[in-house]
Amino acid sequence: MTIRVVIVDDQPLMRAAFRTILEADGLDVVGEAASGDEAVGVVAANHPDVVIMDVRMPGGDGLTATARLVGHRSDVRVLVLTTFDLDEYLYGALQAGAAGFLLKNASPEDLIRAVRTLAEGGAVLDPAVTGRVMARFAGPGLRAGGGRAGGARAGPPRAATLATLTEREKDVLALLVGGMSNAEIAAALDVGEATAKTHVSRVLAKLGVRDRVQAVIVAYETGFAPTARQPG
Repeated sequence: MTIRVVIVDDQPLMRAAFRTILEADGLDVVGEAASGDEAVGVVAANHPDVVIMDVRMPGGDGLTATARLVGHRSDVRVLVLTTFDLDEYLYGALQAGAAGFLLKNASPEDLIRAVRTLAEGGAVLDPAVTGRVMARFAGPGLRAGGGRAGGARAGPPRAATLATLTEREKDVLALLVGGMSNAEIAAALDVGEATAKTHVSRVLAKLGVRDRVQAVIVAYETGFAPTARQPG
């Protein structure tokens, strides 16, 4: 199945560059927008699998647009792509419901990989910011629920929630912490990709989170991640 993408950036040359990179890899760019406000209409008209979203744009910023898109369509996958390595953009993107955050100095291969990962239901954080996310959301007094990190819902104490996972589901969480895709999880566990996807969905549901980024945050918050091991 072809992956449908909408590109949102106020710079025409940047949109053209992204389009060239994505289409060369067989991805289908179905629409473009020059502002956050324009993006809402373009996404509604074209039903993309993934939206590549800039942050700083006249006529509506990307973080506000991301929150609007995710609020209207919970299945939309937004990749925030920005030049500015600022905490306010990073945390704002997660709180708005973005499934990915990438800096514009990423390679074309990183961009393609991120789009494909989001289209498969995964989540992506630029390696340059991963440590800061974990430090913030695993710190004292901060929880992954209650609307932080993209709207994860409040629930029981996270340690208690983690205890509801089966051993296989804990293996899956460990692989999520390692950044693995569904296909890679399937290979690691020697199961079919559909089975791996089911395991991931169950882990997310039990943890009360909406995507993999939040699941990894919970893993760090509870102390699971530092001791997480690869199954086998």
